Amino acid sequence: MIMITLVVIVAMIILSAAIRILREYERGVIFRLGRLVGEKGPGLILLIPIVDRMVRISLRVVAMDVEPQDVITKDNVSIKVDAVLYFRVMTAADAVVKVENYLYATSQIAQTTLRSVLGEHDLDSLLTERERINQQLQSVIDERTDPWGIKVSAVEVKNVDLPQEMRRAIARQAEAERERRAKVIHAEGEFQAAEKLTQAAEVIAHEPGALQLRYLQTLTEIAAGQSSTIVFPVPMDMIKAFFAKAEERKSEAEG
Repeated sequence: MIMITLVVIVAMIILSAAIRILREYERGVIFRLGRLVGEKGPGLILLIPIVDRMVRISLRVVAMDVEPQDVITKDNVSIKVDAVLYFRVMTAADAVVKVENYLYATSQIAQTTLRSVLGEHDLDSLLTERERINQQLQSVIDERTDPWGIKVSAVEVKNVDLPQEMRRAIARQAEAERERRAKVIHAEGEFQAAEKLTQAAEVIAHEPGALQLRYLQTLTEIAAGQSSTIVFPVPMDMIKAFFAKAEERKSEAEG
């Protein structure tokens, strides 16, 4: 009985060392006597005890925070920028064999790339062309990590921390820009109003009766209010007629 028990225990130890179960998102990189055999998984994996060694690699997308980096932009503005990196392992064997620690190596490349790429842009482009800069970062990091079997799917710049003096300067610039737009809009309104008044004057010049209709409309607008004073505009033609009759009478009296 003792021998049978020992045999059963040894068999269980061997089976536990020989059997591995990998999940759907995992792959196992197998080394046999130190030499790469290949990738296996998912599911049940059988190993040769003592001879084989397996390294588990996850194929899920990893979201990695890139630590804040001090960056000097092209126009010599010192800022602090952080980002988030999305990537996944495409070839598990390369991620194990060609780099010692692919997570650490990818993080370091992301930090250095963030500093170098953002240093090529001025502050205005960094604030307004965020999408293009993200694509540039993704392309550069993906090219450098491709030999390790890693695919970078996206890079997003999360925060741009500006110095307090630069924030005040940008606020003043934005305020000046709004004032400029307001003045332009006001000038355009005056120009359009002048054009409409010119067109109205041309119509009244050809149709004198239009002026009298405008007088009547003005009286209607004045009478609609609560004011007790009504200003009645008199056409100049009527006044000229009275002056002409007065001159005729004066000339008759003198004659």
